[in-house]
Parts: sequence; C-alpha cells; structure tokens
Amino acid sequence: MILLTGGAGYIASHTGVALALAGIPYVVLDNFCNSVPAVLERMHEVGGLKPTLVQGDVRDAATLDALFARYPIQGVVHFAGLKAVGESVAEPALYYENNVSGSVTLIRAMQRAGVKTLVFSSSATVYGNSDASPLPESAPLAPINPYGQSKLMVEYILRDVAAANPDWRVACLRYFNPVGAHISGLLGEDPRGVPGNLMPFIGQVAVGRRPQLSVFGNDYPTPDGTGVRDYIHVMDLADGHLAALRYLQGDLTGRNCLMANLGTGQGISVLQMVQAFEQYTGQKIPFEVAPRRAGDLASYYADPSLANRVLGWKAQRGLKEMCEDSWRWQHRNPMGYAQA
Repeated sequence: MILLTGGAGYIASHTGVALALAGIPYVVLDNFCNSVPAVLERMHEVGGLKPTLVQGDVRDAATLDALFARYPIQGVVHFAGLKAVGESVAEPALYYENNVSGSVTLIRAMQRAGVKTLVFSSSATVYGNSDASPLPESAPLAPINPYGQSKLMVEYILRDVAAANPDWRVACLRYFNPVGAHISGLLGEDPRGVPGNLMPFIGQVAVGRRPQLSVFGNDYPTPDGTGVRDYIHVMDLADGHLAALRYLQGDLTGRNCLMANLGTGQGISVLQMVQAFEQYTGQKIPFEVAPRRAGDLASYYADPSLANRVLGWKAQRGLKEMCEDSWRWQHRNPMGYAQA
C-alpha cells in the first residue's frame, strides 16, 4: 500500500489512478486546502479502486503516526505542498513551513514507522534561470523564488537522509510543465483563481470563462518570439511515479537517492501550443501580446535521458493528446470540480 500525501491534487490524483490500474492500493492524505473531496469519487470511478482517505495535514505528526500505525504503508509519494510561485514570493514563510517543515515531519514519521521508500514531487524550478536547455540533472541549482527554494531544500534534506541511512530509498522527480487530463474527462487541472499556467488558461478561454489569453512577450530569441517550455502530459508524469516506485523496489546497487527530470525533452512555444489546441479541438483562442514577465526565460526544457535510461520511462503522449484531453476535461467540467 502506498501513501499519497496531497493525494487529491492535480498530479497526485492522476498518479492514484495509475497505481489503481496497476493493482496497487493507496491511501490519500489531504487537508483539501488546494483540492476538493469530490476528486476522490472521480479517482474511484476512473481507477476502479476506492481510495482510502485520511483527512489531515502532513505537518501534523500525530496524524501521521496514527496513519502509519493503521495502514500497511510500504512507500510514500510526497505531493503535499503549496505550489504558486507568486504566492511564495509574497508569503515565503508560509511556503517554508508547508513545504520544508511538512516534509521533515513526514520523514521523521516514516523513520518512526520503519517506512523508508519515498518519491518526492520536486520541480524544474530548482534550476532557476538557466539558459542551458536541454537541462540535465547536473545543471546548476539556483532557484529564484521561495517555491523553488523550498523544493531544493527538501531535495537536500532527502539526499542527506539517504546518505545517513543506506536502507532509505529516495527518488526526487523534477517536473517540467504538466498539462492535460485523464482521457475520461473526469480528472483534470482545476486551479483556484486566475490560472498561472498556460494550458488551464487556454481551456478557460475556450470554454468562455475568460475573454482572451495573454501572451507574455513575443520578442524572445525563439522561432516565433514566444517563450518555449517543455510540456508533459499529466498521465506520463503519473507513469513516471509508478516507474520510480518500481525502481526503488529493485536492486539499487548503492544508488539509493535519485534525482531525475520528467519531461519530453522537446520545447514547445506558447504560440505553437495555442495553434495545436485550435487544430486538435476546433476551438478558437483569441489572444493579446502583453509585456514580458519578470524572470521568464526564452527557452526552458528538459534532458530526460536519465529517467529514460534508469527508470525505463519515457513520455508517450504528444501535443494532440495534451490538447484533446485538456479540452475534454474543461468542456465537461467548465467550472472544474465546483460543479461536482
């Protein structure tokens, strides 16, 4: 049985479905600060396995101790944490408390329970303003905001835990730009407030919730002048977590702490994504060009060869699936889970 902290969130819910379809039962720990209980019903419907829910906070040691005492947890996939870059700049202490202190509380509870397998939901933001794309895991680590700093701090903590305890097995997965939804249209990304990411904003324009898309800058040194990013389908990410768990259950031959990028290795510009969405869904996406945002890079995409080689994992879904699945989710759930 696997514990998913923050298990009702966007990437976690799709990972739960991947676990269920692989016949692996799981427990969801969530305080629903950025998700809703209705997600669990959808996870049950899609995966065929009813999630076990423990409603609580990863910072609560007593809750964690009770959870580990009650359920036969063999490994943890740690998603719980706050993830809005702008909010992290405005409220850094909140992010360090949730993301760093919460992770330490979890690690210590795992240690007490004798559970020593952990997959950590990290982020490509740990690389900061690197212009060395495609980015390998050896690229300089220099996050430029508290959110990225919090992710890197947890990576350092886990690296030290694994070094001090050879029986621990740790994988830190650095995501690039998750997009898409489950093919059923029942699970997807449901951001609160104004979306901070491209695809949910496109979806909300397509469904009529927003009048147009803002494209931040069209004068970058890229083929069409707009920013280039590595967009990866959320179900490919989910499969990456399953591959990481299987890797950690095998013969690690002394390598008990892995840092790995999860991306496609292909850069897609903002306008290319807009054009692909229009092509594959038939929905027109009006947009305006706005000034560049501070801190945005021209191009930022992964070198995923380590995950390909070590985990036996490779992104399988292309732009067509990313756009079609995003639109299916948004079209069937125009107000997200709020209507569930």
